[in-house]
Amino acid sequence: MSMDATGRIAAIGEARLVRGYGLAGAAVTTAEDETAATTAWRQLDARVTVVIVTPSAARAVAAAGGPGGRLLAVLPDPDGAA
Repeated sequence: MSMDATGRIAAIGEARLVRGYGLAGAAVTTAEDETAATTAWRQLDARVTVVIVTPSAARAVAAAGGPGGRLLAVLPDPDGAA
């Protein structure tokens, strides 16, 4: 998928929670565990400026050093846990 906008949006996390964001044009990478989420985070295109992540992916991003200059939007926990 190619976008000509200045910034791009990506979504990382469990498939059941992020796959729908692809319909809105986000670059979706499914990651069923924190290791996969860390790998996906490190492989993001440099043009990605906003990343939507699941709670488990957010923990992986934090462990990998945080979002840096990107805006990180963490989805609510689907099970209602804090």
